[in-house]
Amino acid sequence: MSIEQLQPASLQEVRVYQPYFQGNKRNTLPLAISLYKQGVLQGQRNIEGGESIPFVATWNVSTLPADLTRCRMQFDGKADLSYEVMMSSSELVDFLIDTILHFKRTNTVDFTKGFYRKLLRFDN
Repeated sequence: MSIEQLQPASLQEVRVYQPYFQGNKRNTLPLAISLYKQGVLQGQRNIEGGESIPFVATWNVSTLPADLTRCRMQFDGKADLSYEVMMSSSELVDFLIDTILHFKRTNTVDFTKGFYRKLLRFDN
């Protein structure tokens, strides 16, 4: 299912995550939870001065925002271009909010630089 086809999560599901988000992010939270519950996202990593690289991100789905989620990302369908990172479910939902907002601006599905810094452990 594409981002355009997402249906908002239920109010009950949104309420569980609301304390973790403020401001404009709360407006996108219902769609981000719906995307999170799918456990998969396909997109294209934009490379400056080069061709975009397709990716598939997958993660285990949990019902609690503080639970740890293992996120796996594979680029270009190649096993040697696979990465994995652990984060709280609420942190992944936050990255998905940013991804949805980016999609609305650019019509491309890609994570933010912050997500890639975490995935490649540049922030540790």
